[in-house]
Amino acid sequence: MTIKCALYDNVICTQSHQRIYLVMEDRTARLTILIDPRKKAVFERLCAEEDSTPSQVVRRLMRAYIESRTGKPWSPEAERKSASRRKTG
Repeated sequence: MTIKCALYDNVICTQSHQRIYLVMEDRTARLTILIDPRKKAVFERLCAEEDSTPSQVVRRLMRAYIESRTGKPWSPEAERKSASRRKTG
C-alpha cells in the first residue's frame, strides 16, 4: 500500500489528513546569504502561498540537496553518530 503525503517542515500530512510529527532537528546554526531583493520578494510570496516560512523551505531544499548528493535519506541522528566517530577516530 502506498500513502501519498506532503512533507512540511516537521510534519507529514497523509491523504487521510493524519499528521505524523517528526523529530525536531537542532536549529542552532545561522546561515546568512546575500540575494537579489526582487528574488527574495518573489521567494517570500511563493512561500506564503504554500503557507510555509522561507526558513522551512530553505531547510527542505537543503535536506533534498544533501540527500541527492549523499544518495541516502537525511537523518540528523546518523550524522551525529558519524561526526562523533570522526572526532574519536
